[in-house]
Amino acid sequence: MIRRRALLAGAAFAARPAAAQKYYPMGAKHLDLRFAGAAGVTLSGTLLLPTISELQRVPGVVLVAGSGPTDRDGNNRYLAQKIDLLKQIAELLADNGIASLRYDKRGIGASTLQPENDLAAQERFWAWNHFVADVAAAHAELLRHDEIKPYATALLGHSEGGLLSLAVAEAMGKTGPYAVVLASTPGRSLRDIVHDQIARNAPAFAADADRIMRTIVETGHAPDDTPQELKLVFPANVGAFLQRALVFDPARTLGAIDASCLLVQGGADTQVVPMGDIQPLVDALSARSKPGEVAVFAMVSHNLKTVSGPGDPGFAGPIAPAVADKLSSWLKLVLGA
Repeated sequence: MIRRRALLAGAAFAARPAAAQKYYPMGAKHLDLRFAGAAGVTLSGTLLLPTISELQRVPGVVLVAGSGPTDRDGNNRYLAQKIDLLKQIAELLADNGIASLRYDKRGIGASTLQPENDLAAQERFWAWNHFVADVAAAHAELLRHDEIKPYATALLGHSEGGLLSLAVAEAMGKTGPYAVVLASTPGRSLRDIVHDQIARNAPAFAADADRIMRTIVETGHAPDDTPQELKLVFPANVGAFLQRALVFDPARTLGAIDASCLLVQGGADTQVVPMGDIQPLVDALSARSKPGEVAVFAMVSHNLKTVSGPGDPGFAGPIAPAVADKLSSWLKLVLGA
C-alpha cells in the first residue's frame, strides 16, 4: 500500500564510559557515546533524547550518513560550508518527542580511522559488509538505552545511507526496525548511476569508468591503471566496498522488507535525479502490502534544503519546512510518538 504525494515546498559490546551530558534549548538531553562497530572498530556517536524520555519511553531513530567523509552531523570535511543535515534532523525529532542516534562512520571524525600504509588492510576496513554491520550495531546501541521503546525504532538514511539502511533492514528481518526513511536515496544500482553521471558530465571517461567498474565487481579491487581523473571516484582502497555497492539493488531490497517506508526526495536534487533515479523505489513501494509513502518536494536540494534557483547547491540553511513537517508527522504517526 502506498500513498503518492508531490509537495510543493517553495519555502520549504564494550562497556560505555560515563557519557557527557548537556541540555539543549529545545528540551533535549545530549549524550556522547562510543560503541563497538564491525571488525574491531569503535564508533563515536551522539544520542539526542527529548526531555520527556525522563518520564516515559520514546521512539528512536538511527540516522545514517551519506557517502564520502560525512560525519555524524552530515558535514563533509571537503566542503567549507556546514550542511548540518543530520544534526538538524536529530533536533527536529527531539522537538517531536523522538530520540535519535547519529554517529561518525568508520574512518571519519572520532570513530576508528583507517589503517595507514597498508592497502589490503584498508580495503578490508572499508568493506561494504562492515558498513552494513555498523548500522546494525548503531541500532543495537540505541536499544541498549532504557529510554527507547524497543518496538518503535526506525532507520533514516540519507543518500548512500539509505542503501545501507535497506541492506540492514533486510538482513535483520523480523528483528529489525519498524520503519525506514529513505531520504535522497537512489532506486537504481550505483553502477548505473555512476555510468550516467560520468557519461553526462565527463563523456570522454565513460568507457574507462565502465571498464573500472567491471573490474571492481569481478575482482574487488580497483585496477592499477585507473586514470588520475577517475581516482576520486574509484579510490584504490574502496574496491571491497564498491564490489557490493555497485550491484546492490535497492528496489528489490525494498520489496523484500516488512518495514513501513517513507521516501523523501528533493525535486531540485542534481545527484539523485527525480523521477528517473527514484522511480524503481516508487514502483517497489506500490507492489508492497506494508504502508509506504512518497513525498517529492519542489525547489528542495539533495540535502533537503530550500534552493533559490539552478545555481544554488542547497547546502545552507534549515531543512525545508515542508520536508521537516513530513518527516516529523510521518514518524510520529508510524512510531507512536
